[in-house]
Amino acid sequence: MTRSQTPQAEEPRADGHAQTAPAATTPATSDQVQVAQGEHPPRPGTRVRGHQLAIPSVLMRGGTSRGPFFTRADLPADDETLARVLRSALGSPHPLQIDGLGGGHPLTSKAGIVGPSTRPGAELDFRFAQLQPHDDSVDMDANCGNLLAAVVPFAIETAMIVPAEDTTTVRVRTLNTGAVAQISVRTPGEGGVRSVDYAGSTRIDGAPGTSSPVTIGFLDTAGSIAGSLLPTGNPRDTVEVPGAGPVEVTCIDNGQPLVVVAASALGATGRESPAELAADPALCDRVEALRLATGTLMGLGDVSNRNYPKMTLVSPPQHGGTVTTRSFIPRVVHESIGVLAAVTAATACVLPGAVAHELADLPTTDEAEATLSIEHPSGTFDVRLGWEPGDPTRITSSALVRTARALMAGDLYVPLDVWNPSMKETN
Repeated sequence: MTRSQTPQAEEPRADGHAQTAPAATTPATSDQVQVAQGEHPPRPGTRVRGHQLAIPSVLMRGGTSRGPFFTRADLPADDETLARVLRSALGSPHPLQIDGLGGGHPLTSKAGIVGPSTRPGAELDFRFAQLQPHDDSVDMDANCGNLLAAVVPFAIETAMIVPAEDTTTVRVRTLNTGAVAQISVRTPGEGGVRSVDYAGSTRIDGAPGTSSPVTIGFLDTAGSIAGSLLPTGNPRDTVEVPGAGPVEVTCIDNGQPLVVVAASALGATGRESPAELAADPALCDRVEALRLATGTLMGLGDVSNRNYPKMTLVSPPQHGGTVTTRSFIPRVVHESIGVLAAVTAATACVLPGAVAHELADLPTTDEAEATLSIEHPSGTFDVRLGWEPGDPTRITSSALVRTARALMAGDLYVPLDVWNPSMKETN
């Protein structure tokens, strides 16, 4: 286990985990900030520039996703104002997100908010926001395992965490679901000056080139949103779907509420490209009808305006992996597969009776752990799973490797009519 120091040069903690720098308690000063008597001052780090508000931000790639990251103290305290700020930051809704940093796709319409943890058991808190190019939704209920890979690098870039050794390990609580992940990044340096090393030979399918590895170990993800690993109580259920008849599914949540269904049950092969799947409106309609029905079945209620459950079509492996997947997230076909969707799909493969179990080519092992290779349109995604001996429904660990990189740092501007922190906020 490795350690980090705070900027105040405090001693590393005895348990070996990183310490966090205390949050800023006073706002940044600027001669352009005018605070009227009785009004609230700008939040730490923000400042007025003309008729816009400058908010410190770092644009990060995490895994196969991208989005701006913010320090928690620099953003509004109430969710309604926060949603307005994030929509302005990403440029939603607009198909090209031309007036913001979004990339016109759900995978690049994301944002991360990071701060020192407010509860024991973790050093950092991470709040994830999913936005969309085509509507004004801001979903802060689900997790994103890809952007999770960028949390510790962002914290180091912003001096929230100061590394003390060649590898820095930090426990991160995802506020969206309460799950805790232990994340390690490489932080070499000399003379006490260390930084994130983004260069390396680790390759992840769905992102170009190679980078330094970011190792993520999930400590407790079962039932992240749906309440239990198998929210229906069954490894397999039958659902009536208009245009498809009765369809067998596995409803599962090991970090991501997921509906696993055989591609053949919906009239697909499971080998189609994302473009081919997206060009089949009848198939997309069947997938969405199944999603709405299973949302109720999983106890999630009306999910028509939710980004979960995600939908994963499975078929036998094509390239020597464990299973082939095609994912809907949920109304757009994924070019690869999400981190937590891969963890959950891998979990479905090891559960006797689950839809994926009978299609998977599982590794032969007498141990209560295995590495499963989840095939997707861009390649493969390896997940290391551990479970209680004799009971694969009790997952004890899940680990994987991602990469991340800081792309740009500076001020992100939002109009003052979106948020003016020098005016009184309402909660």
